[in-house]
Amino acid sequence: MYLVKTPEGQLAFKERHADLSQRLRSAFLLFDGRRSLMQVLEATSALGVNKDDILALVGKGWLATRESSVATDAAAQAHASSLSKSSSASLAAADVDPGSAQRRYQRAYPIAVSITGALGLKGFRLNLAVEAAMGYEQLAALAPRIRDAAGDKAYMSLHRALFEAEET
Repeated sequence: MYLVKTPEGQLAFKERHADLSQRLRSAFLLFDGRRSLMQVLEATSALGVNKDDILALVGKGWLATRESSVATDAAAQAHASSLSKSSSASLAAADVDPGSAQRRYQRAYPIAVSITGALGLKGFRLNLAVEAAMGYEQLAALAPRIRDAAGDKAYMSLHRALFEAEET
């Protein structure tokens, strides 16, 4: 079973919810939809994390199966593109090869988190959406919303990281 963090789980993590102990926080971080439940349990067995602990997080709605989050992500992407003023971000995302997309995502993600985090409460939901973005395409789909919220000046570094040609 592959699990991913839900927006509620990310909020609980950020707020250091009492039910999310340090050992569970370590396990929670590993759930990215690419690692199976068994892989995470093996990695955190020394911390004393067991399957019941993880299932409790699923029961609270802080983790969800990858399949159920795909529908949520698709709905979020549809909403983000409906809010978009232009489709240039979507077109640029479609033209990037997979290796380059991964590097761009790794470079752009911390920038996007920084920009949306600096918005305070105004950008709270947008920050959650950025943190939930699981790849380049999802982050690129959020770019127009980030631009609208933060302004062109703050957005330019993210635009360069996402859409401009990489230096070799």
